[in-house]
Amino acid sequence: MNNLSELCPAHDLGPLRDIIDLQACPIDDPGFRNRCRQTLEQTGALVLTGFMKPAAVELVRQEGLAKQHLAYYTAKQHNVYLSESDPAFAGDHPRNASVTSSKGCITDDIVAQDSPLRTLYNAGVFRDFLGEVLEETLYEYADPLSSINLHYASEGQELGWHFDNSSFATTLLIQKPAGGGVFEYVENLRDADNGDMNYDGVGRVLAGKVTPKQLSMEPGALVLFRGRNALHRVTPTEGDITRMLVVLAYNNQPGVALSENARMTFYGRL
Repeated sequence: MNNLSELCPAHDLGPLRDIIDLQACPIDDPGFRNRCRQTLEQTGALVLTGFMKPAAVELVRQEGLAKQHLAYYTAKQHNVYLSESDPAFAGDHPRNASVTSSKGCITDDIVAQDSPLRTLYNAGVFRDFLGEVLEETLYEYADPLSSINLHYASEGQELGWHFDNSSFATTLLIQKPAGGGVFEYVENLRDADNGDMNYDGVGRVLAGKVTPKQLSMEPGALVLFRGRNALHRVTPTEGDITRMLVVLAYNNQPGVALSENARMTFYGRL
């Protein structure tokens, strides 16, 4: 695959002027990058409201509506650790307790070549902005499905409580549902690097004894979130307007593909 910076050099904002509100979000400005990094560092979440211009959001929304019939839909039971059950614990123990995630997804190879999403994803200046804020070196995925995904959540569909395996997630809200579809999280609930899974804390969240924080976002918002140690979910969509969310997936190592097992699970194909 092409090197991202060859497609759009790190200093070139030209291709992004119709996509990003560069007055509100001057992604090449060192001060802006520093403020974003500090916010993410302090709270584990960064919401840049109005990041994507309305006309670009609408282009992506229309493509999403036109291709929704191509989405692969899944409804799965999983535990919050996204791992196999541990027989050392009871089935209803927080380590093993099941939650539900259900959604549809179209993959990178279905996204149009001239989509604003592809221009944004491939832009060196955008990648450098993300890398500086996240303090990571970012690379595209080596498989043809995983880099850009558009997720659909119709009425009743949700993302159950879970911790991410990756250190960060980058998303864009494209269409907000009439109700529900609220991103909720409890920060610093575990310390995965030191092996502290905090089963008691997880159990309290699953039992509804903890009031989670919520991320408020409107279409066009760019969200960076560190979900490795923050338990989070998206509540069920309410009403007949489908929630549409783009995941821009990068890796911190070159040449990495999502595993074949994961691709079959999430996309139904390789």
